Amino acid sequence: MNMAYDVIGDIHGRLDKFHALMLALGYFESNNTYVPPAGRQAIFVGDLIDRGPEQVKLLQYVRRMVDAGYAQVVMGNHEFNAIAYVTPDPENAGDCLRKNRADSPKCAQNRRQHAAFLAQVGESTSQHKEWVEWFRTLPLHLDLGGIRVAHAWWDEQSAALLDDPAHRDRAGRLTNEFLIESHRRKSHLKRARKIVTTGYEHKLPAGHFVTDKEGNKHDNARLAIWRHEAKHLRDIAIVPGGDTSILPDLTIDQIFPNGVLPVEGPPIFVGHYWFNSGLRLENSKVAVLDWSAAHQGPLVAYRWDGEEQLSGAKFVAVNV
Repeated sequence: MNMAYDVIGDIHGRLDKFHALMLALGYFESNNTYVPPAGRQAIFVGDLIDRGPEQVKLLQYVRRMVDAGYAQVVMGNHEFNAIAYVTPDPENAGDCLRKNRADSPKCAQNRRQHAAFLAQVGESTSQHKEWVEWFRTLPLHLDLGGIRVAHAWWDEQSAALLDDPAHRDRAGRLTNEFLIESHRRKSHLKRARKIVTTGYEHKLPAGHFVTDKEGNKHDNARLAIWRHEAKHLRDIAIVPGGDTSILPDLTIDQIFPNGVLPVEGPPIFVGHYWFNSGLRLENSKVAVLDWSAAHQGPLVAYRWDGEEQLSGAKFVAVNV
């Protein structure tokens, strides 16, 4: 094995927890970046921004690590949304692909979610534009041979579709054409992008909804698609607060006629899911690294040293 990896969960601007985790992993600070132990590299699963108090400083540290070859970053849904927030929508004059200009509940929700980032970079400033341009260069997933990394889920067909070189310009940035197509209804590209950045979701029947940590109601539930032994929706639905009694009583075959298949191949690392209460490994092939660091939870990393079967003993978690 040529490289060992420290795969790091969603940070959301918590620079304090980032510093603490880097030191816990044995990285040392030099010239405003972090240098890894020999033979190691940091892999960030995305969602560096939104919510936290020191997003710009965090981005600067991480970008310096990337530029020095000390780290790689997968695009999270929050970085993707930041791009779409400022990309004009050709089908909706005066607004952007991620709607935020009109006086509607959805626009208001999108503005609230992104407000902390915009306040810290200065909306429409050169700094704002520079960071969005950098986000456009980030990969949507990483296949590193021994491990696979995506923000929300790894899917072979989706990864292949997203890897088409035509989706990026000569500087490696996602093109406007890609961004527009990946927002179109029933687009194969939209489906692939959503699987990788936001994961599988199930639209709930009328009258059922889940409420996220910010009080927003959603008529769909995120799914832990890797729990192949699940029998019911409640076994795979990820519900903030953990109260699955609010969900309809559906069996897995009502949602996935072919069932949920076990994960094969190299281990998969994701963030995204706002887990809490009791750090644990999902199974020997899947590690979820988002344990609500944006709020009261720890920032979590997995120290991968070439193993084909993951172990919960390889987690490193810090809180402040």
